[in-house]
Amino acid sequence: MSPFGSFDLDDDDRMSIYRYVERHGTVDTSAAAEHVGIDPETFRHHVSILKRDGYVRETDDGNLRVQLDCGESEEHETAGLNYEIRPACQADATGLLGVVRQVADKQEHLVAESVAEQLEYEDALFRNNAGETRVFFVATVEDEVVGWCQVEIPSLAKLAHTAEITVGVLVEYRRYSIGSHLLQRGMEWARANGCRRVYNSLPETNDLAVSFHQENGWRIEAVRTDHFEIDGEPVDEVMLAADLGGPRPVRDR
Repeated sequence: MSPFGSFDLDDDDRMSIYRYVERHGTVDTSAAAEHVGIDPETFRHHVSILKRDGYVRETDDGNLRVQLDCGESEEHETAGLNYEIRPACQADATGLLGVVRQVADKQEHLVAESVAEQLEYEDALFRNNAGETRVFFVATVEDEVVGWCQVEIPSLAKLAHTAEITVGVLVEYRRYSIGSHLLQRGMEWARANGCRRVYNSLPETNDLAVSFHQENGWRIEAVRTDHFEIDGEPVDEVMLAADLGGPRPVRDR
């Protein structure tokens, strides 16, 4: 069964293990076994089935995490700066949150504020459950996070062909095409996972972010007048989208 399936696991203990891993990101196997409260042999059996069916995978250090194929690291060089674009890992959480907070503080980037709240109150960077699928990609310079891309796909059948993509880069690194590479990586992942359309919404006052999306092929689909209130003033919401094209892969739901 695909990890994008209905999550109709046929064993309560197996479902409990998956939910624990999904909720906490990367977990120690002994902690998961203790949480479920089953004997070690039965626990190992359930983990083997979860791995076989593509729900979880075992990391190099023996921990468990949700199985989502996000590709490999990509190396880039722009104007003399070397950086990587790769799937985030749990060790990136602190640096990622710091970048998101700084972007949210320095810009009228309301979506970044929402991302920061998620990171502060949830342990897992990756989510794959009955309500949503969420992944993060990061841009790193000398192993330090300087930018991110979040892709979130709702599981509601009528919206499962869409994904919300959020991108942010530290001000000091915005002249190296890092944001464009992050955006492209997120769009490629969304396309590979059955999405035909991506979207984002920004306050009109964040004209740099609006222009960035347009320069990368996105279009303004609608404007909601006075939708936000920033510093006591009404601000329009700019709703942006891009079509990914290509046939939609068949996946269980």
